This record gives sequence, C-alpha cells and structure tokens, in this order.
Amino acid sequence: MRKFSAALCLGLLVAGTLPAQAEEVAVLDWRTALMETDAAQRSMNELRNRLAGQQQEAESLGQELQQMQQRLQQQGESMTETERRTTLQAFQQKGQRFEQLRQEIGKARQQSEQRFLQQAEPKLDQAVQRVIDRHGVEVLVEPNGVLHTERELQDLTGEVTAILNSLY
Repeated sequence: MRKFSAALCLGLLVAGTLPAQAEEVAVLDWRTALMETDAAQRSMNELRNRLAGQQQEAESLGQELQQMQQRLQQQGESMTETERRTTLQAFQQKGQRFEQLRQEIGKARQQSEQRFLQQAEPKLDQAVQRVIDRHGVEVLVEPNGVLHTERELQDLTGEVTAILNSLY
C-alpha cells in the first residue's frame, strides 16, 4: 500500500505540473474498488457474524439506557432517594458496559479491516498495474484529488474491482 500511496501522491504532483491529455489521466477510488470486492463482502459478513452477539447486547443496552434516562427525567423527582440512587447506579453500570462493548466492537472492526487491507495490498497493486497498462494511464488520481477538469476523466474503479475479484 505504501508503494501505491507514494505513486498516487507522485501522480497528484505530476497532474498539477504537467499538461496531461484526457486519455492519459484517469480516476481510481481504490477504497471503493477494494470494498466492493467479493472478498471484502465475505470479510465484512464474517465480522458481522462474529460480533453479532456483542452488537445485539450493545443495541439492547442502548435502548435500556434511553428508557432509564427518560424515566429519570420524567419520574426522577417523584422517586424515593433509594430508588433514584439504585436507578442511577444501574444506569452507570449499563453505560459502562455499553461503552466497553462499543470499544470492543470498534477495535475488532479496525483489526479486521487492517488484516484485510494487508492481505489485499499486493492484489490491489497488481490490479491497478494491469488497468494502468491496459489503458496507457500516465496519471492516476483519486476522485477527491481532482480539483478541476474540463473533461470527464475515465473512472477505472469498477475495472479494478473486477480484476481484484478474479485474483481471489
């Protein structure tokens, strides 16, 4: 990915300094190309299945916390001191568990995404190189890196996704 990122940065610099012909410049959203692959979809489904229990618990806790908050707002003044204290303690405990689950889920997603990207990097480099060679692209930019163009730039994202699918 470092090689690809460096090439993209160099491409952006070259695009800004050299007058390029429309067929020599193309656009690639490499994140979209990767995330739309069959392998990425399988990876996301596996992660969803693995985290389903924690996700369900977090959603349930979130609903309970909302209900408890509403109850405290609506009935808090009419509660006894003991009842209010007990409800607040339960609210805090559930809030801590909710935050813990949220962090665990986020960490698992981040680790899964990082593993996928590391595994996909060589294939992405290969797919991008195939498309560059096929189309004779001299400058490849990300969609967000294009500040202005008079012409429609060729978008190679779908083609890279198709090649990536064939490499898995």
